[in-house]
This record gives sequence, C-alpha cells and structure tokens, in this order.
Amino acid sequence: MSSLSTLAATVAARQEIKKSRFAAFASPVPDESTAKAFIAAHSDQTANHNCWAWRIGQAYRFSDDGEPGGTAGKPILQAIDGQSLDRVAVVVTRWFGGVLLGSGGLIRAYGGTAAMCLREAEKIPLVDTIAATVRCGFGDLALVQARLEAFPGAQLRSQAFTDAGAELSVLVPKDEADNMARMVADLTSGRAAFKIEK
Repeated sequence: MSSLSTLAATVAARQEIKKSRFAAFASPVPDESTAKAFIAAHSDQTANHNCWAWRIGQAYRFSDDGEPGGTAGKPILQAIDGQSLDRVAVVVTRWFGGVLLGSGGLIRAYGGTAAMCLREAEKIPLVDTIAATVRCGFGDLALVQARLEAFPGAQLRSQAFTDAGAELSVLVPKDEADNMARMVADLTSGRAAFKIEK
C-alpha cells in the first residue's frame, strides 16, 4: 500500500511578505490535463507571477513564470513532495509590492506559501489499486454487488449484462485482491468468477 496522500478538495492560503502578496491554491488532480486546467483556472492575469508545480506519480512539472530560475516552481514542488503528496497541483500567485526579496527570500516565500496551503488541506491516503472483473449469475448479482460496494477501498466502475448474468468491472486495493477473490467465491459457492485484468 502507498504511504502517499492526495487532497480531499481545493484549498487556498494567502500571506503578505515585505509588501508582496502571495496567494496559493492547491487541488487534487488525477491526470496532467486536469492539472493544466486547474493551473489555467487559478492563475490571475493581473498578477506579476503565477508560479506552479504538480506531481502525478513519477511525472511532474513546474514553472517559475518569470521569477529567477529555481526560486518558485521548484520550491512549490518540494512543498508537495515534502508532505508526501501525489496527484496534486499548486499555483502560487504573486503581486509585487515593490521590495525585492532576493533568491533566498523568493524560495522561502513560494515554498512557504505552498507548504502553508498544503498543511491546511484535508488529506486522503492513496491506495494502489488493480482492475478486476467479476462474472456472476443473476441469482448472485445483488449479494455480490452489495458486498463489493461494502468492501473497503473497492470501487465498482461499470457493469454489463449478459444472457447468463452480469460482468462487473471493479478497482480493488492491490493487497486485498486475494481476499476479494476468496469472498466472491465463498459468497457464491464458487459460481462467480473473479479475474484480475492484465
């Protein structure tokens, strides 16, 4: 099981540092296109800089948006990684207040605002899942469905009906797949089939 978490919802934080105003927005993002849409939606075109970072598994991106290289996007990404988060995007917007912060000040301001925002957020543990298919007859369908929906961490993705019964597509916590297969077999006295999708 993964020790990473994601956010439960979009959160925001604001602070002022030496007359510059900083606003951070963070959100859970399942994929790169959602991350890009979130960044576009939360960037303020009236601001001096909209710096951002996101991480989705091994993939990540960040932008300094005109700030000196390495002083904004990378500290935001480090704030995400420092709190063991995944599938998260953060935008930190700066309105310049007339006082130069210097490289160290910018790193602290962007990283600190992002970290403050993320600390405030409700977090949800990420669970490694695998896809599986359950085939069962109509007589077993209601019971199998009820048990699958009650199984911790399992998600029913779709169902299709055949002449003989139903085929349910599910996501199962990786380290619970054997237990779920046993449960399906026990519930139906071996009539239902549980198969991990390749």
